[in-house]
Amino acid sequence: MAAAPELGAFFVLILFLLPAPPLRAEEPGDTRDAARVRSAPAPVTDVARLCVCDLLVAQCDVNCCCDPDCSAEDFSLFTTCSVPVVTGDSQLCSQKAAVYSLDVEANPPERIFKLIDQVNPSIFCIHATNYKQALYLKTPEIPTPENFDQLLEKFGGASFRAEPDSWDLDTDVQNPPEANETSRYEYGVPVQTEDAFLRLPSPVVSSWCSDANPAGFLVNQATKCIRSVSVEKCDSIQALSMLFYINSSILAVPKSSQMVNITVQSIVVQSVNGMRTLLSSSDVLRLPMVLDELCINAVLGVKYHITHTDMGEIIEAAAAFVLGAISKEALSIEQSFEISFTQENTQPVPLSGNPGYVVGLPSSNKHSQLTILQSTSTQDCLAAQGARAPVLFGYNMISGCKLRITAAMKCQPLAQTLLDVLKGQSFPEYVASFGNSQAQDVLDWVPITQLHISEQSSCQIPVSLGIEVKWTKYGSLVNPQARIVNVTATITTTTLKQLPSGRERIIPITSSVVFTDISAPAEPSYKAWPTINIKLPFDFFYPFV
Repeated sequence: MAAAPELGAFFVLILFLLPAPPLRAEEPGDTRDAARVRSAPAPVTDVARLCVCDLLVAQCDVNCCCDPDCSAEDFSLFTTCSVPVVTGDSQLCSQKAAVYSLDVEANPPERIFKLIDQVNPSIFCIHATNYKQALYLKTPEIPTPENFDQLLEKFGGASFRAEPDSWDLDTDVQNPPEANETSRYEYGVPVQTEDAFLRLPSPVVSSWCSDANPAGFLVNQATKCIRSVSVEKCDSIQALSMLFYINSSILAVPKSSQMVNITVQSIVVQSVNGMRTLLSSSDVLRLPMVLDELCINAVLGVKYHITHTDMGEIIEAAAAFVLGAISKEALSIEQSFEISFTQENTQPVPLSGNPGYVVGLPSSNKHSQLTILQSTSTQDCLAAQGARAPVLFGYNMISGCKLRITAAMKCQPLAQTLLDVLKGQSFPEYVASFGNSQAQDVLDWVPITQLHISEQSSCQIPVSLGIEVKWTKYGSLVNPQARIVNVTATITTTTLKQLPSGRERIIPITSSVVFTDISAPAEPSYKAWPTINIKLPFDFFYPFV
């Protein structure tokens, strides 16, 4: 019995002398889990330290807002930032972007620097660069007497490739069809900018605005959403600034270096009570700022208009803004956004008939179609500026709006504004006589006669535009074709009386179209035959009945 402890110690010694069991091989599922939890590596490039426009050594480059050699005094003399956005790898799904801008409202003007998170809308973006070999340059293999023949066989020909032979590529295809072609925009593809994509804010789940909605090519959209605001911090909210919508240039074609700047087409300023005023100049950049417990110059609406070629290349981009004032009590505002696309040198409306006009189709002019003022739900004339309705052949139409006149309004600017509201930006000089008239057929176009009915006074403002279209039936009596023979546009003005200080007046502005048929009654080209009163025999037509 005394030998039992020694036997137990013997077994313990044997366990220590046995080899350790082999480690369990990692299952494929474990590898996937490890890859899934692996965090994205730190960015290789610090975009805050990048500056592609810094060309002069130890000197400040003009309009280079990221140049570390520039001081605050240099920034106050800049007119714009030549490189407004600096980014790293554009293929990453999320990356940092350095945004530079100028606060022209400050005295003196100063530079604004922001570091934002940029989202790539492409579904083929890189979420994490976990392939470490791709982050570094591979050291080339140095020829030696041992590997010289092998390198000569691989790289000594007229052409060589670096892909492994296991890929089994077709070496006979030297130039694939896509090699020499430049990519173009296709329907629905996000419109790319130099930093990401053209944003068209819209509600996603709730009514709140989401800036991650890209504008699709050739996809006309109109959205409205709610934006939370704080008057005390309105000058730092990007979505309330014009720069947020025009600061990035659009790529003419995807993945190219050719840029198309977004120009400001018009700026309308809206007061707290809803009164709108069209600025005479759109070159002035108005940034949001706090003034007397109000946030002024806040973006309430943006309308993009993109012009493209038939090959899917963007050549022009414009934006029209509505800027407004936000009171201190407001916690949120409603913003509206629109985007439209037009192909250059095209007629976006269908033929109005072939050859004669068809009732209900638009009346054509040499550029697109004849239009009149379109009524809006608010009935505000300044808000309705630019909204046009097509003139449909045979349909008598009337539309209008209301204009709020104050004592501070000047006669001449107001008269010109109302004339633009009634006639549009480019009132046509000719109208097509037939529905299929071509621009090169000079005799197929009817000039528009413009008449003015006004009173004798120093200040006259237009209050109505009446268009009368006279047409006639042309051609065969069996199949007559509608043809326009005369168009008269009559503008009626009224006297604008000076109002006392603090008083307002609302006047109606109307626009109408009337179609008049002036066809002459048809006359027979034959004379009536004389009546013959003769009684024929009953079997005269035998054997025919």
